[in-house]
Amino acid sequence: MIGKCLSCAVCLGLLAAAGPFPRDEGKLVAEARAFISAMSAGDFELAARDFDRTMMKVSGPDKLKAFWTGLPAKLGDFKKQTAARGDKLGPYDIVLVTCEFVKETLDVRVVFDKDARIAGFQFVPSVPPAKYEPPAYADPARFTEREVTVGSGRWALPGTLTMPKGTGPFPALVLVHGSGPNDRDETLGPNKPFKDLAWGLGSRGIAVLRYDKRTKVYGTEMASDPELLASLTGYDETIDDVLSAVELLGAEAGIDQGRVFVLGHSLGGYLIPRIAKAAKELGVAGFIVMAGLTRPLEDTILRQMRYLYGLSGQPLSEDQKKELDRIAAEVKKIKALDDSDESSVLRLLNASPAYWLDLRGYQPAQAAKAVDRPMLILQGSRDYQVTTEDFENWKKAFESRKDVEFHLYPKLNHLFFEGQGLPSPDEYMQVHGSVALYVVEDIARWILGR
Repeated sequence: MIGKCLSCAVCLGLLAAAGPFPRDEGKLVAEARAFISAMSAGDFELAARDFDRTMMKVSGPDKLKAFWTGLPAKLGDFKKQTAARGDKLGPYDIVLVTCEFVKETLDVRVVFDKDARIAGFQFVPSVPPAKYEPPAYADPARFTEREVTVGSGRWALPGTLTMPKGTGPFPALVLVHGSGPNDRDETLGPNKPFKDLAWGLGSRGIAVLRYDKRTKVYGTEMASDPELLASLTGYDETIDDVLSAVELLGAEAGIDQGRVFVLGHSLGGYLIPRIAKAAKELGVAGFIVMAGLTRPLEDTILRQMRYLYGLSGQPLSEDQKKELDRIAAEVKKIKALDDSDESSVLRLLNASPAYWLDLRGYQPAQAAKAVDRPMLILQGSRDYQVTTEDFENWKKAFESRKDVEFHLYPKLNHLFFEGQGLPSPDEYMQVHGSVALYVVEDIARWILGR
């Protein structure tokens, strides 16, 4: 079982919607350490106490005991735990605890679901965690940064405005996050694609505004309000704050008011047509879609899970089949929702019926035909979350438009950094990469040419 999950409930999903919300990393680290300590003490009932339903069925105390007691033959006796660190993977929180055995040192990766239940664990090679490094194409001597507040009142958000040095006025860009409670840098593992973009474009004479997402800043408050969760849609999660960001730039000295643009990545790209419609009166000069989905979100989640389960090249386990059946059943329920479900507190694929009903019938590529502003569509060929099929759908929708530009990058993944082979979540979480220079240059050229 070394290097294999005891549960298959790990996925870098496209949609996190109203959750998960930030939790105390220190508490999760303590829980992960207690889990390992219980196993090393031979108390497998205690170790399995916080398993989720699936883990309890497939890896309960008896199987856990068989697994742990079989380790000395491969690794030698367990010695001690050492360092621990937290990570995030889509809707899951991850804690990696370095464990020393007589023959080898490995990390135990413990996966927690939204309810802080253990949804899986595995042994992985113990390597120093990759760290973020600014891209070589960023020149801090050519820009400044300062803290700003996006919006006001109950949902005011902290942000960072990157301003090129000089007299201006400068064109400006608002960055719109993907799914989940993202910070302003869109941090995932050691990667910060929005910081790469801000610093790269700031070095090239373009102001960039990025900010923490509402579900990041107010996650705990939102999670504690069932009525709010039940009514939450993409407008509350994303679009309203984009409008506030555009308005902030409209009042900012040194910004060319006729050249304010909006870039959406992943879920943000999917919502660009709606953002454009909502921002109609704000005079946005153009829109950029990075890895923007064109197909139904619920179908995409199921497709992603099938892809991830197939990465091993092995036949699906019974547990994997059951999990896919569960997701497919929720997709079916989503498609069967009607207006009478709008106020329901039911959660389907981690979102409320109101969220799904708001997206009913939404076809981004078709809706984008009504956007009367220039657009730039960017896609990586190695992206398994949003694929080249979506890119082709954007192209087909705009085949007669001269003011829409397309770029497909053969080596790039969902975060727009280069890689090789089949992409997987580990590529985001364990490898540091920067948004490719040629992507930054294509964006800069397109904005400066408007």
